[in-house]
Amino acid sequence: MEKKIVLVSLFAALIAVLGLAPKVMLASGVPITAQSLGIMLCGTVLGAKRGALAVLLFITLTALGLPLLSGGRGGLGVFASPSVGFIVGFPLAAFVAGWITSRLKLINVFYSSLLGAIIGGILILYIPGIVGMSIMLDKSISEAALIALIYLPGDCIKALLCAMLTHTLFKLRPENVLSRI
Repeated sequence: MEKKIVLVSLFAALIAVLGLAPKVMLASGVPITAQSLGIMLCGTVLGAKRGALAVLLFITLTALGLPLLSGGRGGLGVFASPSVGFIVGFPLAAFVAGWITSRLKLINVFYSSLLGAIIGGILILYIPGIVGMSIMLDKSISEAALIALIYLPGDCIKALLCAMLTHTLFKLRPENVLSRI
């Protein structure tokens, strides 16, 4: 039990640390960051429930004012920015990534976590992300979806990195990949 609590806290911290990588701000107001890799890893490593809890912990700390988002952003103001849909979608993305990874135990962990990261960390995350951009930027859903395409190549690379990291961790410490237990 204590180990699982520590892992949830550790992965919330991992998301914050990935926010230290320099952000690339686009005209849309939604930066390109490494933090979505952390969201994917929360799910593929911790599993659905614990992955979502780690992300909820991160979001709660951010909402309380800690500057944990890329570029040192934090506080309730981030929920009034074009990034709001992505931030709100983080827990669902981690949950789905973990759910898929844990349901595909008969498949090699690399492929199950890759599929989880793509479906949860990209497809599912983009739904609220695009809706949020549409609302905050006063664009149609199709215009916001077109804008979101700029993030797709980087997110595909992050999904691949997520699968490689999850697979490596599973080979080295299978007991720490809770999505496979």
